[in-house]
Amino acid sequence: MKELPRTVMTSRSGRRGFELNPEVLNDRSDIISFLRTRRSAEPAAIAPPGPDEEQLGIILECAARTPDHGKLEPWRFIVIRGGAKEHLADFLLERWKALNPGQEPDKTVQHDLVRKAPVVIVVVARTAEHPKIPVWEQQLSVGACCMNLIAAATAMGLAAQWRSGWLAEDPEVFRKLGLQENETIAGVMFVGSRDPSAPPQEDRRRPFWQDLTTYWQPGD
Repeated sequence: MKELPRTVMTSRSGRRGFELNPEVLNDRSDIISFLRTRRSAEPAAIAPPGPDEEQLGIILECAARTPDHGKLEPWRFIVIRGGAKEHLADFLLERWKALNPGQEPDKTVQHDLVRKAPVVIVVVARTAEHPKIPVWEQQLSVGACCMNLIAAATAMGLAAQWRSGWLAEDPEVFRKLGLQENETIAGVMFVGSRDPSAPPQEDRRRPFWQDLTTYWQPGD
């Protein structure tokens, strides 16, 4: 297997890994090259324009085409754009202040990213007890749905980021977005284009698959 241009490093915790050189990131020349080099956009680099209607439909179609034992569809999507984003951003800022009295808002609030990103897609997990399919297996399907969404947007040449944080845990955010009793937020996806004035994209440390792989053999 051809090695991609990279820098080998060791994390502060002693884990080996590597970062790909910036020029090879998000190589869309073929499917395998893309999967080997995929890199989400930094939130600060996401800018207009966002996906058009056709692109948005394809992104969500790809997200829904994910492993789903029992065809339960344990996920759904909420698309937020235009004036609805401004309304949500205002709510998030006020809600965060209520939860953190006396603190200055910081990047964890995410209200500024909601305003800036052209399209926000909330992936809602709606897992439930099932006689044959455990909840943990449904949760894996939701995670795969989120990954498909991010990969599809990036493969189109768009800039996308998967976030969660306090937004995915606060019941008042759930209420504001109209979630039902058995629903939670699996991810908040910010989708747009890469700001041409943003610094060149950099990779993050990735593990060597060899360090995480063993080959099983039957014992005596």
